[in-house]
Formats: sequence, structure tokens, C-alpha cells
Amino acid sequence: MSDTAIISPVGRALNNSLVMTARSVRLNSRNVDAIFTSLMLPIMLMLIFVYLFGGAISTGTGEPYVAYVVPGVLLLCAGFGSSGTAVGVNEDMKGGIIDRLRSLDVGGASILAGHVASSTVRNTVSTVLVLGVALLIGFRPSPTLPGALAAAGLLLAFIVAISWLAATVGLVTKSPEAAGAFSFFMMFLTYPSSTFAPIDTMPSWIHGFAYHQPVTPVIESLRGLLLNEPVGSDPWIALAWCAGILLTAMALSGRLFRNRTA
Repeated sequence: MSDTAIISPVGRALNNSLVMTARSVRLNSRNVDAIFTSLMLPIMLMLIFVYLFGGAISTGTGEPYVAYVVPGVLLLCAGFGSSGTAVGVNEDMKGGIIDRLRSLDVGGASILAGHVASSTVRNTVSTVLVLGVALLIGFRPSPTLPGALAAAGLLLAFIVAISWLAATVGLVTKSPEAAGAFSFFMMFLTYPSSTFAPIDTMPSWIHGFAYHQPVTPVIESLRGLLLNEPVGSDPWIALAWCAGILLTAMALSGRLFRNRTA
């Protein structure tokens, strides 16, 4: 088999993925309400916790409460934004566009990758905007350059993993409304974690789940990297969670796509 025969399908798949990404970005840009909501909800939660509840919460770190809560809010922003991916995939599956795309030799992997790439771009922009608001209200990170790069890379890995998981949810659910509920699941995961308060202050029966769920090591890693504090093994645990979620979601979404379009 010639090299051209091997490379051309890969090149075609990459080109299709780029086209699907551009399509998803255009569709997202027209849905201003969803973008505004996914951006404003994390900002409002951050402001509520910093200004209304922050004075009553002792973190034991010696840092202002805004420094404690911002890393978790960045993940919350990614969770809200990824629900749009679930909705977009679900609408494609119900709208008949998939049959048209497949007739043009666009594979399921390219369609899903386009949604995920678009979600990653959208969530990255939203996260930067939320970080900008955090700086305005007193968040003062002090990372080293390697620490800042590691924090950005870890946050990007989480966004990609959660976006592909959202795409899988879009394939499973029966309606866009049900797909949109994915954001509430992600919002729930941030509460039994170290997002808003130290886990040690919670009831003992929830400690096991709070310490060993995917959100906690990501938050602890971001907090340590951004504030130039020791992080221990948390970044590796966080990356393992991200890789596990991503690989599982990719495998499951591929099977689900084939079953639903067979």
C-alpha cells in the first residue's frame, strides 16, 4: 500500500474535522443567549460566594477567599459551557443533518471532533473572561512561568475531556432539554469538592467521595499552581482523570454514534 493511500484518509478526516469545527463555531456565535448564560452564571456564583458568603467561610489558608474560590469557578465555567456541546450534538442527531453529512463522506469522528473543538474554543474564551473578572475583584495569582503553563495545560485538558463527555451525553439523551441538563451534573460535582470550602469542614460521610472524584484534584492543582504553592501528586491524578474521561467518552461516543446512525 502506498504512503498516499495511508495518509489521504487521515488528511481527509482532519479536513472534515476543521470544517465541522468552523460550522459549530458559526452555530454557536448565533446562539448569543446560551453564550451569555454560560458565561454569566459562573461569574454570578463567584461574586455571590466572594461578597456574600466568603466572609463566613474559613479556608485555613491565610489567603483571601477570592484566591481560594477562583480555581473552582474556572472549572464551573467549563462545565456550564460544555452543556452547549451536548445540546448541539443532540440537535444534529434529531435534525437529519447527520444523514446529509454522511452522504458527503463525513465520518462520525469528524462530526463529534468539530463539536468538541468548538466547545474547547468557546470554553477557553469564557474561562479567560471569568479570570479577568476575578482579577478585577482582587484575585492575585503568583505562579511561576512553568506553573502558569502547567495550569493552562491542565485546564485545557479538563475542558477537552468534559467537552467530549458532553458530546457523548448529547448522543444518549432524547431531547435538547435533557442534553442541556448536563450542566447541572457538572455544577453538582463542584459542590462536594474543595471548590467553595475545604473538604475537612464537610460531614465525614462525604469525605471519601469528595476526595476521590475528578473535580477535586483538578481544583487543588490549579489552586497550587496559580498561587505558587506545593501541589504534590494532584496534577498527575488530575491528568489521569482527564485522560480516563476523554478515552472513555471517545470510545463510548463512537459506539453510540454508529448505533444511532446504523
